Amino acid sequence: MKPNRFEYVRPRTIDEALAILANADDGVRIIAGGLSLVPMMNFRLAEPKLLVDIASIEELAYVRLTDGYVDVGATTTQARLMAWPKLPDLLPLLAQAIPHIGHFQTRSRGTVGGSIAHSDPTSELPLCLLVLDGSVTLSSKAGERRVRASDFQIGMLATAKRPDELLTAVRFPVADPQMGFAFHEMAMRHGDLAICAVAAAATIDRLRIGVAGVGEQPAIRDLPPLSGKALDEALNAFAWELGGHDDVHATARYRRQLVRHLGHKAIMEAQECVKRRQASGGR
Repeated sequence: MKPNRFEYVRPRTIDEALAILANADDGVRIIAGGLSLVPMMNFRLAEPKLLVDIASIEELAYVRLTDGYVDVGATTTQARLMAWPKLPDLLPLLAQAIPHIGHFQTRSRGTVGGSIAHSDPTSELPLCLLVLDGSVTLSSKAGERRVRASDFQIGMLATAKRPDELLTAVRFPVADPQMGFAFHEMAMRHGDLAICAVAAAATIDRLRIGVAGVGEQPAIRDLPPLSGKALDEALNAFAWELGGHDDVHATARYRRQLVRHLGHKAIMEAQECVKRRQASGGR
C-alpha cells in the first residue's frame, strides 16, 4: 500500500521547525529516520496532513557530556550513540541495550529522539530512559520544558508532547560507578520487536527493574536487595501486575513467564556487577 496524500516540509533550523509547528494540529507529524512512521503511513495507520522532516537540522545531531548527564540531540542516530567511545563507561545500560535495536542498517538511520517520541511499548530506548530516570526536552515558540521519562510516555504510542512542540533532546544521567546494570530481551528473531525486554539497575541497597513489551508502556518496579524465593515472589507479583496480552507472537502467560525468567537473570547480573565494582574499588 501507499500513504495518503500529504504536504512535506524540510526545515533546516530548530527555529524554522518551531515556526511551522506553532500553528500545528493533530494532522502534523514529525519525521527524522522514518523507520516507524513511514510503514504506518503506508498501511494508512497514520495519515498526516503535513510531514515535518527534521533530519537536516544539524544542530540536533550531537552527544554531549554536561554536568553529570549525557545529552543526546533528537536527530542523533542510534548507530552514532552506539559508537560514542564513552558510552560503555557512562551509560552501560544503553551499551547493552542498543545492539538489540533492529539491525546495523536500521540503527544507521533510526534516531534516538524518534524512538523516544514514537514511544512503542516494545522499544528499548524508552525503557532505558525510564529505568535511568532520564528526561526529554520539549521545545516550542513559547520556550522549553523538561519532562521526566515517567511523565512523558502516557500510553501506547502516546506521549505528553503537545502538537506545537518538538522533542529536541534526550537526557540520560551518567551512571554511578558503584551501580550495576543488565539488559535482556526475547524476540522472534534478533532485531525483531521485543516480546519482552527487561532492564535492571542495582546498587548495594536498591534494585530497579523495568519491563517493555508486556504492557501498553514500559513499567518499572523499585525493590530492596532480594535473592532466592523473595526475588521470585517479587517478580511473580510484578508479572501479574503487568498482565500481558495475547497476539500472534506470544501469549500473555508466556510474557509473564519472560518477566520472571529474564527479570531474575537481569537482576542477578546487575547485583553481581555491583559486587565486582565494590571489590575493585568502583573501577
